[in-house]
Amino acid sequence: MPDRAVMERLVASGADLTERVRPQPDGSVQVDAVVTPTQLAEFRTLGAAPAGEASPARTHKDSRPAPGRDQVVIERAVWYKSRDGYFLSVEASSSAAQAATLTVEWRGKRGTAGRAEMVAYVDAGAYLGHQFSTPVPADQQPQKITVTSTGGGRADARVREWPDGERPGKHGRGYQKDFITQYMPPAQLNERIKTLHRQFPELTDIITLPYRTNGYRRHAQALIGTVPDKAIVITSNAYGSEGGNDLSVELVAPGTPGSPLRVSLDGKLVTVSLATNDAGEPVSTAAEVVAAINATPGLPLKASRYRTDPGAGVMAPTPPVQLDDFLSAPADVSRKPAEVLALRIGTRRDGSRTGVLAYAQEHAREWVTPLVTIEAAERLLRNYAGDKATRRLLERTDIFIVPTVNPDGANYSFYDFNSQRKNMTNHCPPEQSDPALRNQWGVDVNRNYAVGSHHDGYFGASGNCQSGTYAGPAEHSEPESRNVIWLAERFRNIKFAMNVHSYGGYFMWPPGAYKADGRLTLPRPTPKEEKFFERSSETILKAIAAERGTVIWPQQTGPVTDVLYSAAGNSADELWYDHGIYGWDFEVGADLWNAETRSWQGVGFQPPFEEGHAEAMEFAAGLISLIGIAADYREP
Repeated sequence: MPDRAVMERLVASGADLTERVRPQPDGSVQVDAVVTPTQLAEFRTLGAAPAGEASPARTHKDSRPAPGRDQVVIERAVWYKSRDGYFLSVEASSSAAQAATLTVEWRGKRGTAGRAEMVAYVDAGAYLGHQFSTPVPADQQPQKITVTSTGGGRADARVREWPDGERPGKHGRGYQKDFITQYMPPAQLNERIKTLHRQFPELTDIITLPYRTNGYRRHAQALIGTVPDKAIVITSNAYGSEGGNDLSVELVAPGTPGSPLRVSLDGKLVTVSLATNDAGEPVSTAAEVVAAINATPGLPLKASRYRTDPGAGVMAPTPPVQLDDFLSAPADVSRKPAEVLALRIGTRRDGSRTGVLAYAQEHAREWVTPLVTIEAAERLLRNYAGDKATRRLLERTDIFIVPTVNPDGANYSFYDFNSQRKNMTNHCPPEQSDPALRNQWGVDVNRNYAVGSHHDGYFGASGNCQSGTYAGPAEHSEPESRNVIWLAERFRNIKFAMNVHSYGGYFMWPPGAYKADGRLTLPRPTPKEEKFFERSSETILKAIAAERGTVIWPQQTGPVTDVLYSAAGNSADELWYDHGIYGWDFEVGADLWNAETRSWQGVGFQPPFEEGHAEAMEFAAGLISLIGIAADYREP
């Protein structure tokens, strides 16, 4: 996209953007998005284009510096060493705002080491500062930097190490980890935590959350005829798994002149006998067939025209077409409403200890995220007897783990459409409910909460039922979001929460939404609260880095609205503002450094399991570090 303004138009349109936003040195922005060919064409009209194509013309910006010397302030200058070497990250601002061009020069022990230009970060029309598009590789540890501006401003700073939180606690000899061997669909995840409960009954409870999901099920459908004007959509009254898949519909020509349009039912077969003219030719239009079917009492199905077409075309005879719910999971995958389970861990599960909630897979396609919670649960329980540090965590905290918030969508992602983001509840009207649109139905669970929501006018979710960020017909319309909030309301000792998402390598906290007009965010945490978020985050990030050297970038650590984009109606905001719970968001799956191309590469929602396994290991360590912070927490 040529600039951030185009990205804002894409977000407003309901585009299914991932949590991977990369500003480019020329001022453009690269994002990963999940799109259909039709959506791609629509995005071009908004000013975006696929990577590799010629970029759209950039909107004109006045790059002249403000009159006089501008003031430059360095907000953060840090270095880190990962498994790929040294990297530098700098954030600064100019009193000339985006009109200034800022350049960083850094020095190490061996003198001048390099220089790089910064990128202006402008969101919803507000200048938020300058930063590198991505951390810059350095051949030695940077020690000092100088930031200069085309407006004449200059600032110097020492470079500190990132993250500089507390080092992870040492575990005893024989500490066990690495319990994950594959990606797991919901049934396996639930069986895993049930098994842990059976093995450790004195340390665990299984909580069945009160709101069953809609289920991995769909009404059976068929598209009959030729689109657009000579086609009808048939939808069963019952779900496909409850009889809808057994139904068939045929259109027949009676072969006699002047016959009326008739509809009849014989067992599981609905027969539409088309009206004919004096020559015996069929004359029933699609709209007339739809009306006749829907006016016939006792039928186990209903009909609609194809999308918004008036249905003026004449239907042709069609042999029997069997309805189908188009679900591909094996028969042993339940189609019934699903129970969402939480595993409660601790020696004192009576509300007397500080509670920690970890929940994953609000977005169905994020296959790594449940593994983070399962690996953490395994480590906690299997090391309790032999590891002093682990025993302390279970004695001082009360842990609630929900491996999959959205089991229906997860099943659909595993067995039908791997890019499924939302749940499976279709709130679309008939004109948006033909089978070809089935991968666009559902509600974005992490836009369905009640604070800073789309329904309250906040930016970053959509009212379009086909959008990737559809907020649902109302706040908490979905059982998946109601279950998360039920935990917060039922267990008042929960003071910390981690919402595990992927991908992109972010670590975020509230506020997570703003109103576009004036970029009015939800209230910022107090300076003291903000400091606690920041200090705790660096400790957690230290634990993540200790696993395999993955460092979450400083510029991707902070409030959601500052480091990503506005996400109206997300769960962390409701937990923080309504329940006083310190709510964080992991975005597991940080970019990988390609030494050959000297560039960062995204990993995707379902990387090869070797990479997914590594991500689960490191973020499980981060989650356990959060539990350690909770163990030391004392309310003011």
